[in-house]
Amino acid sequence: MVKAAILRGYGEPLTIEDVELTAPGPDEVLVKTAAVGLCHSDLHAMQGLYQFPLPAVMGHEVSGVVLSVGEHVHDLAEGDHVVGCLSVHCGHCRQCEAGHQVLCQSPQVKAPPGELRRLAQGDTQVNQIFNLSGFAERLLVHRRALVKIRQDMPLDRAALLGCAVLTGTGAVFRSARVAPGSTVAVIGCGGVGLSTINGAAIAGAARIIAIDTLPAKLEMARTFGATDVIDGSVMDPVAAVMELVGGVDYSFECIGLKATAEQSYAMLAPAGLATVIGLFAPDVKIELPGIQFLQEKKIQGSFLGSSLLNIDIGRLVELYLKGDLKLDELISKRIALQDINEGFKDMQQGTVARSVVVFP
Repeated sequence: MVKAAILRGYGEPLTIEDVELTAPGPDEVLVKTAAVGLCHSDLHAMQGLYQFPLPAVMGHEVSGVVLSVGEHVHDLAEGDHVVGCLSVHCGHCRQCEAGHQVLCQSPQVKAPPGELRRLAQGDTQVNQIFNLSGFAERLLVHRRALVKIRQDMPLDRAALLGCAVLTGTGAVFRSARVAPGSTVAVIGCGGVGLSTINGAAIAGAARIIAIDTLPAKLEMARTFGATDVIDGSVMDPVAAVMELVGGVDYSFECIGLKATAEQSYAMLAPAGLATVIGLFAPDVKIELPGIQFLQEKKIQGSFLGSSLLNIDIGRLVELYLKGDLKLDELISKRIALQDINEGFKDMQQGTVARSVVVFP
């Protein structure tokens, strides 16, 4: 038996309950959870924006220590430190071989909620979400859902590499390939947005403009590398960007709203590139002025930073240990599992960059 935070109804608080885990199958790994970050994707799921069978255990921004492995797992062993991959990938399908690991849909390694039977309460199935279910003291996952990391990397900070930091920095390094000396605008200064700003600074962008409606987040953005800030609650972000730099080479939308996605395109300089990172409601449609395509402006999506997970997570570890990647500053609070609902309240109020559940 292990403790887990379970979602039993959309719009309801999570409940801390005991769950049972099955023994690792041939390609599975049992991990002692060290830390798990609270992500807006989890909050959206709790609110019912994206629905799946209940009861369920969410949590995907996770790190831990390997306890045991299945008989076919030869590259991980007891005691290894690992980071969970939100996008478990097979490594050999068409998407993986083309370098798009985050788009892997192989049923060999991932399954829709309700199909896997790794968690239970007696005869009642508890559903695994995102193929991880990190809001628990243990997690049982496919081997391809884990990346081994250096043992000297602090695990509470390593947890963030699996989603927020990978998404933001990957959008800069891989999706957009930001060039040194360029101009960048980032709309939304939560965990993903701050990581995007940090990534742009590491990439050598000359001007990094942070846009948000909360002064506290804009002040934090300066810590992560923003050279300019715009309060979207008191001025038009597009007009402000145009006044500052005449349009940016790269923009990043990190919220998931129709208005901000359209702004990300409107604030581009000719030949600029807008990268949309934010998570949208399923029915949202974006409208763009067709005449601006004559200026060769481009817009693209990015999921998990278009990352190569087994390569990029290790590189982010090295950047942190070198002092370039700001993870300490990203963690606003460390909380216990029983305080997880308070952590999500803090998120909704916009008072934290990231809260991390730390397990003893």
